[in-house]
Amino acid sequence: MIDEQTDKPRSSFWKELPILLGVAILVAVLVRAFVLQTFFIPSPSMENTLKIDDRVLVNKLVYDFRSPHRGEVIVFKAPTAWSGNPDGEDFIKRVIGIPGDHVVCCDPEERLMINGKSLDEPYIFSMDGIRDKPADQEFDITVPEGRLWVMGDHRSASGDSLEHWQQSQQNITEATIPEDDVVGRAFTVFWPVSRATWLTVPDGFDGIPKP
Repeated sequence: MIDEQTDKPRSSFWKELPILLGVAILVAVLVRAFVLQTFFIPSPSMENTLKIDDRVLVNKLVYDFRSPHRGEVIVFKAPTAWSGNPDGEDFIKRVIGIPGDHVVCCDPEERLMINGKSLDEPYIFSMDGIRDKPADQEFDITVPEGRLWVMGDHRSASGDSLEHWQQSQQNITEATIPEDDVVGRAFTVFWPVSRATWLTVPDGFDGIPKP
């Protein structure tokens, strides 16, 4: 009796290899296009949460099923007014306000307030005991429907919603980004290995009331 499994010509492996490689490449392309993508950090705007040249993994599928939540770190297609690049450019920031949120700077302890609740932000950049302020000037805004108010963790080095609110003479539309322009949620730093960590939502966002 001939064992069909062992009788298969060895040459068939080499014939099938291009097909296997083609399938693997196709799967990788589909995953990158629709599910997961890696991004590197080119600027200090999210320090110390993210440092220059960190690599993050972004879930591109999650917001097909729900809207971004406060405190999540997101990658989005920056408006041309933000990037100066008409071909588009990806930015990474933290979601501070979602549609309808009333965001104010600041309470008596110099904390942002969202819908009347003060926000503790331990992730804000600090160095040698000197910590960035949550904002470099007072503001009082309500996030429009379908848009997000985003800020970098390194507030003094971030071209974010507050900076563009100031530059646009307090135009809330120009200061916020459309939800539809969000690429996905950055959920882990995977490189360098010494900095590998999950990008979870900080506890300070717990208990923020609805708008």
